[in-house]
Amino acid sequence: MPWPAGELSRCHNNRRRYFAMNPEPITLRRATPADAADYARLMGDPEVYGNLMQLPWPSETVWRERLEAGQKGEGHDLSLVALHEGRIVGSLGLHPQPRVRRRHVAMLGISVAREHQGRGIGQALMAAACSFADGWAQILRIELTVFVDNERAIALYRRHGFRVEGTHVAYAMRDGRYVDVLSMARLHPEPPRIAWPATVAA
Repeated sequence: MPWPAGELSRCHNNRRRYFAMNPEPITLRRATPADAADYARLMGDPEVYGNLMQLPWPSETVWRERLEAGQKGEGHDLSLVALHEGRIVGSLGLHPQPRVRRRHVAMLGISVAREHQGRGIGQALMAAACSFADGWAQILRIELTVFVDNERAIALYRRHGFRVEGTHVAYAMRDGRYVDVLSMARLHPEPPRIAWPATVAA
C-alpha cells in the first residue's frame, strides 16, 4: 500500500541533485569478494561499527565469505560500494526477504567512512538503492533500524521517504551500554498497477 496520495518519490530527484551538486567524483558498483580487505578496513573504524550491528576487529576472511555468499544463487541481494579516487568509502546492502509472505520486503544497511560522512556518499548510495527497489526488484517495502542518537543517518533516511514506525528499547549493546533503535520503513511511492487492455473482453 502506498504512502498517502500527494507524497511523491524523492529518490530520483535526490539522485539527480546529488550528482549535480556533489564536488567529489563518486563511482558506484557492485561489491565483489576482492573488496573484503576494504570492507574490513571500513567496518574496523569505531565511528562506523559503533552505529551498525558490527563488532570490533572485523575479519577480512569473514567478509570475503559473506561477499562470496552474496554472489551465489540468483543474486537477489544488492551489495553496492562507493569509490572515491579508487578507494571504497561507503557500502550498502539491500536484502530481499525469502519468505513467501514477505517477498515484497527488503532489509537495508549502509555504512560510510568516517572522513567522508556528510559529503554525499550516503545520499548517492540511498538514491541508487531506492531506484533499484522501485524500478527493478519489485520491492514494495524497505526496512531498517537505526540507533536513536544517529541523527545524521535518521535525517538521510527521512529525505528518502522513510518513516519511523516505533522504538526498540535496549535493542543492542554498544560500548558497554544498551541502546535503543528506531524501526524505520519506506513504501514504494508509486507501486505499478496492472490493468487489462480495453480490447480484451471480460
